[in-house]
Amino acid sequence: MRRTGVGAIQYFCISPETHGERVRISLPCSAAPALGRLGSELLRPHDFLTGDHMNAHVPSLQRSLPDVVAEYDTKKAGLEDALKAFGQAGSDLQMAVTIAGVYGDTRIDVGGPSAWVLEASLLKSAWKHVYDGLNIERLASPDDKRRWKMALEKPAAFTLDNIRATFGRYIQDPRGNILRGLAEVFCGLDQAYKSHDKVKIGVKGLPKRVIIGYIDNYGSSGRDKVESILNALAAYQGKPLITHRELSAILNNETALLADSVVPATRYEPEVKVVGRGVRLRRFANKNGHMIFEPDTLRDINKALAEFYGDVLPDTTEEKPTAKQASTALSKDLQYYPTPAKVVRDIVGDLYRLQGAKVLEPSCGCGRFMDALRAAKAEVIGVEADAGRAAQARAKGHHVLHGNFLETTPEPKFDHVVMNPPFYGKHYARHVEHALKFLKPGGRLTAILPASARYDHQHITDAWKGRWSDLPVGSFSDSGTNINTTVLTMTAPTEAAR
Repeated sequence: MRRTGVGAIQYFCISPETHGERVRISLPCSAAPALGRLGSELLRPHDFLTGDHMNAHVPSLQRSLPDVVAEYDTKKAGLEDALKAFGQAGSDLQMAVTIAGVYGDTRIDVGGPSAWVLEASLLKSAWKHVYDGLNIERLASPDDKRRWKMALEKPAAFTLDNIRATFGRYIQDPRGNILRGLAEVFCGLDQAYKSHDKVKIGVKGLPKRVIIGYIDNYGSSGRDKVESILNALAAYQGKPLITHRELSAILNNETALLADSVVPATRYEPEVKVVGRGVRLRRFANKNGHMIFEPDTLRDINKALAEFYGDVLPDTTEEKPTAKQASTALSKDLQYYPTPAKVVRDIVGDLYRLQGAKVLEPSCGCGRFMDALRAAKAEVIGVEADAGRAAQARAKGHHVLHGNFLETTPEPKFDHVVMNPPFYGKHYARHVEHALKFLKPGGRLTAILPASARYDHQHITDAWKGRWSDLPVGSFSDSGTNINTTVLTMTAPTEAAR
C-alpha cells in the first residue's frame, strides 16, 4: 500500500486475469479500513511505509492468501496418496536390485517418514511461507518474533481466519507495529525511554548511549540485544535489516557501522558493502558494551518514540507547573482510557482468595475490572466521578458511588483495592496514597500506573515495600494510547506490624 498524495492510496495485488502480473489499484484513503481487513486475505501491501524514513520496498507475497491456503489443503489431502506412491516406489526399487526377490549382500532401505511428520512439516512450511511473504520479520517487534518462533513449534491450523488473527494487524497498521517494536527494544534498555516527561521532540533528555551486558560473538543475550536494536532502527529508517556479516563487523570493530563502508573479504566470504547505522559499539574485557548513538540516530529514536507515545500525552507535566500543594481536585480528563480486556484478565488472574472478598475499585469507569471481579465471586464496589460512566457500570448491576474518590472518607475494611487511576501529571500518586487508607491489615493494593512512577514516586512503596511489574509495551493500544505502564502491588501491614 502506498499513499500517493492527499486522499489516495495504492495497493498492488496479483490478478488471475493478468496471468500473475502485479496490478496497481488506486483508491481513496477512506477505503483504507475496509481494505486493511481484506489485506490479510487478498492483497499484499507494497511500499506501504510512510514518513521521513519509512519508505522501504517490501517484497510481495506472489499469490493471494486464499490460493496459498488452497494449495496447503490440497497437499494435506494428498499426503496419504503421496505416502502410498512413495512406498510403491520403494518396493519397485527393491525389486529392481533382486532376482526373483532374492537379496544380495545389501538390503536396500527405502523406509520413509510417518504421515504425522509429513503433515507437521507441511503445516510449518505454510506458516513460514506467509511469514516470509508478508515480511513480518521487518514489521514484528523482537518479543513478537520470539512468540512466533515458540508458536511455530506447535502451529495453529492453517486457515484464513487464523492467518488474519495472527498477521492481520501487521498489514493493517505496519507503521504502528514498527514504532511499537522500536519502543519495545528501547524501553528495555533504559528507564528514560519509558518516562513520558522526557520523550519529547528533540534530543535533550534521552541517553546518548546504552549499556549492554554479556556481549559474546556467538549466541549471547547481549549479541541478540545488539541485533534487536539495529533491526528496530533499520525498520524505522527504511534501511535493510542487519546481516550476519554486518553484525559480526560491529562486534569486532567499534566503528564498523558508523557510516556506509565495506567489510573486507575473508578467506571464506567475499567483500560486502554495509549500510551506515549511525552507531558505535564499544566492548570491554568483562564482555559488557556501550552502544553509542550519533546525533542523527538519536534524533530518529526520539522522533519515533514521540510519534508512538503521541505528541499530547496524558501524563506529561505542564510546561509551567503551579506550585506544589496537596489537592483533592479532579485531574484533567484529557481522554478516558478504559483498561483493555487482556490487562484486566492478567491482573485479576494474579489475585488470590477473591471469592467473598471485599474489593474496592476507585475511578472504576464503565466497570471492566468490576466485571471480572464479580465473575470471580468477589463483593466489589466502585467509585466514579463521571456520571455517564458511573451509570454505565450501574446498568451492568454494579454498586457504584458517584463522586470524587479523593473526597471519599476512607474506611479500612477492604481485602483488595484494584485501580487504574488518572495519569495526568503526577496526580495518580494522591490516588494511590488515598487508596491505601481503605485496606484492612494484610489487604492488597494493585494499581496500574505510568512507568515513570517507578522512579518519580519510589517513596510511595518505601514504607510498605511495594513491588513493581512492567506491562508489555503497547498494552493500552486497544484503548487509544501507547503510554508505558507498570503495575504496583502493595500489602498493608498486619496489626502486629503497625
